[in-house]
Amino acid sequence: MNFLMTKSKSNKCNYSFQAKVIQMLFVVFSVSIWVAPAAEKPRIFVLTDIKNEPDDEMSMVRFLVYANNFDIEGLAATTSVHQRNAVAPWRISEIVDAYTRVRDNLEKHESGFPAGEYLKTVITEGLPAYGMDAIGEGKDSPASELLIDAVDRDDPRPLWVTVWGGPNVLAQALWKVRETRSEEELKKFVAKLRVYTISDQDDTGPWIRKEFPGLFYIISPGFHSGGAYHYATWSGISGDFFHARCDGADFEIVTNEWLDRNIRKKGPLGAEYPRWEYLMEGDSPSFMFLINNGLSNPEHPDWGSWGGRYELYTPRMRKWHIQPEIRPIWTDAEDEVLGTDGRWHEGNHETIWRWREAYQNDFAARMDWTITEYNEANHPPVPKIDQETNIVAKKVDKVVLSAKGSNDPDGDALSYHWFCYPEAGTYTFSNARSGQPLTIHNFDQIEIWFTIPDRRVMTPGTGTLHIVLAVTDHGSPRLTRYQRVIITVEL
Repeated sequence: MNFLMTKSKSNKCNYSFQAKVIQMLFVVFSVSIWVAPAAEKPRIFVLTDIKNEPDDEMSMVRFLVYANNFDIEGLAATTSVHQRNAVAPWRISEIVDAYTRVRDNLEKHESGFPAGEYLKTVITEGLPAYGMDAIGEGKDSPASELLIDAVDRDDPRPLWVTVWGGPNVLAQALWKVRETRSEEELKKFVAKLRVYTISDQDDTGPWIRKEFPGLFYIISPGFHSGGAYHYATWSGISGDFFHARCDGADFEIVTNEWLDRNIRKKGPLGAEYPRWEYLMEGDSPSFMFLINNGLSNPEHPDWGSWGGRYELYTPRMRKWHIQPEIRPIWTDAEDEVLGTDGRWHEGNHETIWRWREAYQNDFAARMDWTITEYNEANHPPVPKIDQETNIVAKKVDKVVLSAKGSNDPDGDALSYHWFCYPEAGTYTFSNARSGQPLTIHNFDQIEIWFTIPDRRVMTPGTGTLHIVLAVTDHGSPRLTRYQRVIITVEL
């Protein structure tokens, strides 16, 4: 597998400072090991301007083969700048019908896929009106009412609203709650929401961010007419030399030809996956961010995942923004990644395309699941770091980590790749020429060791280092899962 990792070919990492605090969950041999929650699924409510162009339909197919990763509480057809006066819940229903035909086969490979009959009950629609025209007295819709009901449900988990089109359904829900409830009740309502939007596809997004400053909001802000899509993080999922300028990524695995072979020809659900016109699946990062592959922690967008990496700050006004941002939002961050061309690339698109081979192989394998028996398909490996102690690291401490507990459900051989993710941490130190870099010894072996650098670039001399273990099987297609290690360096 061609891992697109950070910094040098010898896996030496130089860290850039980020002003954030990451809580240590538990520590092992001078490290804290973060493990993605296995039992708790994220609650999710999808807003999609499906039928404006093929990409929403494509994303819906991918979303449904990962449906066992989520508790799905709404599939809402909405408008957007690209589809101002129509909604298409019927198209969601068609794709769910195809999913229903393969759902039992998916269950042979992993459990927890929702019944198609249930999904039909949460298909809904917003008003067939554009943006702010759908906000205000008398503008409630079946979708906005279902969204309010979902947030109000007696469930301690937050509700993730993934916005593939315009967010006016969310805007109307927030407007109504503010008009009909106390300030304290509104605060509690907003606190239960997590929003990941795919740019600004109507004029309600900036309004929401201004009117509800406490709302957790992930976005590359901006409007299509200003060229925002070229600059948005999400376009890294499939961007080429023109769309998003992803010149270091592997384009062969996002072409219509690759998708014909690996997705469209695989059963009734694959048949619902259309050919792309501009880009493949621009909306998918919003839910790929929530897939439990051992890499993502949704409450920490700055840690990075298949859905990209974002940092919390107030972005400056750009020509493609609808209006200036006036408060911090989770928005574009930059990773430095070695591309398939052998060159280093730095930018926000890299936070997604660095994982492209892994998430495309994973999608292809899941499409196999829709039509094959268990023993005819590949299944992801299970990484496991073995250490159990609980010690915080200091400078020059030696850290030893082992993944001997890792396994593969199909009995396939495993490959290991340990790498540091410098942008996700806060402990920075000088580069290889002027100071002491971090070198991971035996980084492609089952056991590794390294020494905590003692030459700190910036005060106070403490911070976090992120080490990621990627375990890849030798099945077909090759599948990867992760475990993240967070080292909290103290004086």
